[in-house]
Order: sequence, then C-alpha cells, then structure tokens
Amino acid sequence: MSKILVVATGNPGKLQEMQAYLTSLDWELQLKPDDLEIEETGTTFAANACLKASQIAIATGNYAISDDSGLEVAALNGAPGIYSARYANSDSERISRLLAELGDTANRQAQFVCAVAISDPSGEIVLQSVGICPGEILDSPRGMGGFGYDPIFYVPAYQSTFAEMSKEVKHQISHRGQAFQALLPQLQALRLSL
Repeated sequence: MSKILVVATGNPGKLQEMQAYLTSLDWELQLKPDDLEIEETGTTFAANACLKASQIAIATGNYAISDDSGLEVAALNGAPGIYSARYANSDSERISRLLAELGDTANRQAQFVCAVAISDPSGEIVLQSVGICPGEILDSPRGMGGFGYDPIFYVPAYQSTFAEMSKEVKHQISHRGQAFQALLPQLQALRLSL
C-alpha cells in the first residue's frame, strides 16, 4: 500500500519539478489543498521549508514535503534570497528589477539555493536537505525554458542559462536537483520503515 506524500506548493513550475524527482518512489503524491496557504515567516530557506512541510502535514494528517528556494546574488548582499518569488509581480518584472539593481556591477556571482523538508503527520520534521547551484547573472535574458530567474542565471560549466538547458540537464545539476538527490535515498528508506 502506498503512503501519501502531500506536495506543499502552489507554484506550478516548482510542482512539476518536484513531481519529476519523486516519480520513482513508492509514495502517492497529492497536491496541497488550494485553500491551505502557509505564510513564509522564516528567515532562511530551510526555516520556510520546515514551516510549510510541518503545517501542511498537520492540516492534512499525512506526510508532507516542501521546498523553499531562491536566488542569492553576491553583489546584492544575498538578495533577493528568501524574497525571490515576491521581488516583483511577474517573472519578467523580477528579472527587470534584479538587472536594474545590479546595473553594470562587475561581480555577477550568484547561486540558486533549495532547502527541502519532509514532515510526518504530527508536524515533526523527519528529513531535510539543501542543494546549491553556483552561477552568475547575465546582462540580459537568454533561452525560453524554465521559469523565474532561469533566463538570466548562467552556469559557466555548461555555458548556458537554466532557460537554455534541456530539462534533463537542469534536473540533474540544479539546486533542486541536488537537494532531491541527497534526499531521495533517505525518503525511500523512510517509506520502507513505515
């Protein structure tokens, strides 16, 4: 019998990526109820992921998985950071604001960070992981894939932005990919112990 794992996100792009990582596991994935909104009051990605996973698990009575992720730009003292999704009203506006704030700054170093947390039905966090993908911010968007800041996040080792990469490559090297690769064996072990 499969166990239910509630995916605690309302972001369709993030949901698709999370589901892609979890398809090989013997968990029945369910979306969080639409009316269940958790305010992200944490001061770190990990704190927000734990908060969402815990509250969704308690509310649904099932195991829940949540991630919190965003872009940290060195020249902006780590901004937009935990406010990445709330930096402006749309992806294009967020990109425009970020590029305007960076201006012609020479230091374009940045990293995407993803923290993932899994809570049991009582609200206790039972698994956590963090993934980081270093890169740099381009002067203008490139590529049509992905979502969010993907068109301006350039990964030198692959000579392309997240928006130019195939889904398979991004799936493997991204911050979310790294966080899930670290978490999946633990999640499978947890499933077997239930």
